[in-house]
Amino acid sequence: MVIKNVNLETVCGITSVLPKNTKPEIAFAGKSNVGKSSLINALMNRKSYARISATPGKTQTINYYSINDEMYLVDLPGYGYAKVSEQEKIKWGQLIERYLHSSAQLKAVFLLIDIRHAPSENDRIMYQWIVDQGFHPIIIATKLDKIKRSQVQKQMKVLREGLKLIPGTTIIPFSSQTKQGRDEIWDMVENQFLNQ
Repeated sequence: MVIKNVNLETVCGITSVLPKNTKPEIAFAGKSNVGKSSLINALMNRKSYARISATPGKTQTINYYSINDEMYLVDLPGYGYAKVSEQEKIKWGQLIERYLHSSAQLKAVFLLIDIRHAPSENDRIMYQWIVDQGFHPIIIATKLDKIKRSQVQKQMKVLREGLKLIPGTTIIPFSSQTKQGRDEIWDMVENQFLNQ
C-alpha cells in the first residue's frame, strides 16, 4: 500500500454517534500499552500521527484514520487498564461493542497481543468475544524486537495456546522499531479485505 494521504477524520467518544462510512474499515483492538498507536503510525508511515503515550489507557475514543480516501484504519480504545474505574471500563467496553455490532463496513479485526507474555485473561475474553461477534481476528504479536529471534516460535505457540486460537488463525509478528510485519499486514488487508 502506497500511503498518499492520511487524515484523522472522526473521533468518537462514549456518547458519540458512530459514523456511517461507505469505505472499508479495518479495526485494531488490544489492551492498553500493547502498541496499537505505534502499529497504526507504522502502517501509515507517520512518526506520531496516532498519539503514543507512556501512560496506558490513553486512547479512550474510537479514532477513524482515512487512508488515501479509500479505507479507514479504526483504532479502538485499549482495554484492561487497571487505573481506570470499573464504570469507565464498562463504558469503553460498550463503545467497542457498539462499534463491532453496528459498523456495516467493518471488514477485519486485528487483535494485538504482546509477544513477550502469555495472553492475559482480558486478552482471552476479548479474543473469544470478537469470535462470538462473527469475526475471525488476525493476531498481531507486538514488541517483536524485545525478544530474541530464537524465542519467536516458542512465544507464538504460547499465544496460540493461551488464546485457544481457532486452527488456521493468522499470527503476524510485528515490531514498530524495525517495521517487521508491516508489509505482511498491508498485503493481508489489500488482498483479503479491500476487494471483498
